[in-house]
Amino acid sequence: MKKIVVTGGAGFIGSNLARTLLAEGYEVHVVDNLANGKREDVPNGAVFHELDILDTDALRPIVDGAYAVFHLAALPRVGYSYDYPESSHRANIDGTFSVLMASRDGKVGRVVYAASSSAYGSQDHLPFTEDMHPHPISLYAFQKLAGEEYARLFSELYGLSTVSLRFFTVYGSNMRPDGGYALAIPKFLAAKRDGKPLPVTGDGSQTRDFTHVKDVVRACLLAMESPSVGKGEVLNIAAGRNVSVNALVELIGGEAEYVPVRPGDAPDTFGDNRRARELLGWEPQITLEDGISELKKEYGIL
Repeated sequence: MKKIVVTGGAGFIGSNLARTLLAEGYEVHVVDNLANGKREDVPNGAVFHELDILDTDALRPIVDGAYAVFHLAALPRVGYSYDYPESSHRANIDGTFSVLMASRDGKVGRVVYAASSSAYGSQDHLPFTEDMHPHPISLYAFQKLAGEEYARLFSELYGLSTVSLRFFTVYGSNMRPDGGYALAIPKFLAAKRDGKPLPVTGDGSQTRDFTHVKDVVRACLLAMESPSVGKGEVLNIAAGRNVSVNALVELIGGEAEYVPVRPGDAPDTFGDNRRARELLGWEPQITLEDGISELKKEYGIL
């Protein structure tokens, strides 16, 4: 079996990815320090390494000879990077450098880096295309952008095959609604289930390109195999549709409660996914309506 390493594999996207890789017959190693992920979310059958990615020496034997490394480990969210700039910098910039160094030394087949649409920041035009000049407006956005540049340079300078996937607002099964930096959709679903108002940041007019985690996982697998990438390319992984937060509230159902906007949040995200279609043969398959309907059933909301 081919060895695959998923950093951050105890988290939301990582656990979904690890589960799919196991079903495809790969030998899956999950690396996670459980700062955000949960041990119980690591799928059965994966080899779990409770490890901080900053420990390059400990990481090297795990990634050595791996067919691919999916680097999803991060301290995510715009708000967290504002409140804790030093720890987010270390995890998201130094941690990515550590993973790339270990992958280079271990002659890994390809590194697929989980980049972020937040790198675009505020732009004059929609949708966002990969040739736009990035304009990060939060520390988290800059940190994820720095990871893209590191991946590109490791390809150019050391011949390490890399590709960066800019994820747009990912949602789906296994999201956690708890914590001060939880995503909007699980917080909304939990509030609806509990009969509470849905907490909307700002006035709700901001738009997001909500992309289902199953579509994101498919993109990851295609990026691992595609001969058309591997030289540090950046690809949008987006549903290609932007929906306002107020429209999301209507879709879930319930009364909104508006709270102050947070610094660093972009007013809109909307991704052009043509490059991913061309280079990966990928396209989104799950609509927001179907995805929310599925989640409402999971949360016991009729």
